[in-house]
Amino acid sequence: MSTSNVRGLGQMLVGNVLATAAARYPEREAIHCSGTGRRLSFRLINERTNRLAHALTGLGLRKGEVVGFMCSNRAEAVEIYFALAKTGLVGLPVNYRLAPREVVTLLEAVRARTLIGEARFAETLRWVRREVRGIEHFIHIGASAHGIEGHAGASPEREAPAGYLEYEALLREMPAHEPESELCETDPYYFNLTSGTTGVPKTYLLNHYNSCSVWAATPFGVRSEDVILTVFPVFGRVGFSWVGKAFMCGARTVLADFAAGQVLRLIGAERVSFTMLVPTMAAMLLGAAELGACDLSSLRGVAFAGAMLPPRIRDETMARLCPNLYEGYGLQEVGWLAISTPAERRRRPDSVGLPVLFSEVRLIDAAGHRVAAGEIGEIIARAPCATTEYFESPARSAEAFRDGWFHTGDLGRLDADGYLFICGRVKDMIISGGQNVHSAEVEAVLLELPGVVECAVVGLPHAIWGESVAAVVVRDESPAVGLEAVQAFCREHLAGFKVPRQLIERREPLPRTPTGKVQKFLLIEQYAREERADTRAQAR
Repeated sequence: MSTSNVRGLGQMLVGNVLATAAARYPEREAIHCSGTGRRLSFRLINERTNRLAHALTGLGLRKGEVVGFMCSNRAEAVEIYFALAKTGLVGLPVNYRLAPREVVTLLEAVRARTLIGEARFAETLRWVRREVRGIEHFIHIGASAHGIEGHAGASPEREAPAGYLEYEALLREMPAHEPESELCETDPYYFNLTSGTTGVPKTYLLNHYNSCSVWAATPFGVRSEDVILTVFPVFGRVGFSWVGKAFMCGARTVLADFAAGQVLRLIGAERVSFTMLVPTMAAMLLGAAELGACDLSSLRGVAFAGAMLPPRIRDETMARLCPNLYEGYGLQEVGWLAISTPAERRRRPDSVGLPVLFSEVRLIDAAGHRVAAGEIGEIIARAPCATTEYFESPARSAEAFRDGWFHTGDLGRLDADGYLFICGRVKDMIISGGQNVHSAEVEAVLLELPGVVECAVVGLPHAIWGESVAAVVVRDESPAVGLEAVQAFCREHLAGFKVPRQLIERREPLPRTPTGKVQKFLLIEQYAREERADTRAQAR
């Protein structure tokens, strides 16, 4: 008998993760929403999610239609993700750090019909209501926990603005039983952005299978007794993946927006055992005045992702925060590719570890041929948690997804034992505080400034942010505008984390190759060296 088409009868569906957790651990605390003071059990989260699912379909939304949501790290974000999963609706979790115009562009591009927004983002929501014509329903999340069962100390809910539906009122009117939907693991689940760039080319769709795969294959050793502090924004894949992993294991999640002092206090008060940081967050924790007074003894693991981990931050983290350090390497398009556990860290301190379950990692040269162990090449990869294309961008898709592999644009090397070392980036991108900043986008804005003849945006080394966004500008004979004016102009068009922190004005042209490309490595070498010299002079 032929078995070529035989596969399992069941489906890997995201909604099942929550429903199973609610059945297995009904009264166990699932989430402590630190911003509102609420504590919600797995049963309560599941019931509220079901109510939201019924509310959304009750508005006339049908499978495949898009719901945007703009929410900080609070319980409602989790409920929205799982309600979408149980209905077949497609989500667009909006990066609330984007400029209003960028949010408008995204919502229009994915043809969103509904937007759920938190009160704190009122200014952006007003922009969207004014500019986006296709959105039929606006749902308001207030600042407090009023009306929610199982919490203490709630304050009255802020009234929804005119024309908005109120989130809690919608839930109160709906039943708590499981919604009935015909779903498939390959159904689109939500849009994700690889970085904060404007427009569609860096947007892609994840399905249920992609999401469940990344949660199941993540080898961070999470156990049901763990308490996981999630400070990565849950609008991104990494942040929400920690919630999914915790729900799979029955572990408790503490949700918080990152603030160094508050994070340190939460670790002690909630007996947090595991958290993930970008190196910038760790630098802020290490420099916080509260560090010495907080009890961090419950921490059994700290993981890093999002940017290169400087040796100084690595060593100080192990000495002053937690001795057990994990580091993950991956991209949002493909999920985790390699992870270094504490044991592997001791064997190869500078490596990002070994490939994770089901991922495949290769290194190739410019001609596409595999390179030998110890040689540097571009990292290409494939994994079940990987997407297969960018949304409505065939040119970008053809560039990145080739011959069944995703081409990361990162340079690395594998040693003889299979450990992966990151050596740099092929792509011209700055990572500042864990946020991706594409130089070309910032340069396009700077070139609109009167008097700017040419410019280059580069990342200069920074002790806290990893890299600082620096604009190198060549001007004509008109008067200089100064850093503050440049920043004010950029903020009208760009998210705050993309705005240059340094302005360097030159008289001479930018260094270029014979074909006209700016040699940015020369600029970085020059200005990083000059900055170090200035720092030494000030120290003397």
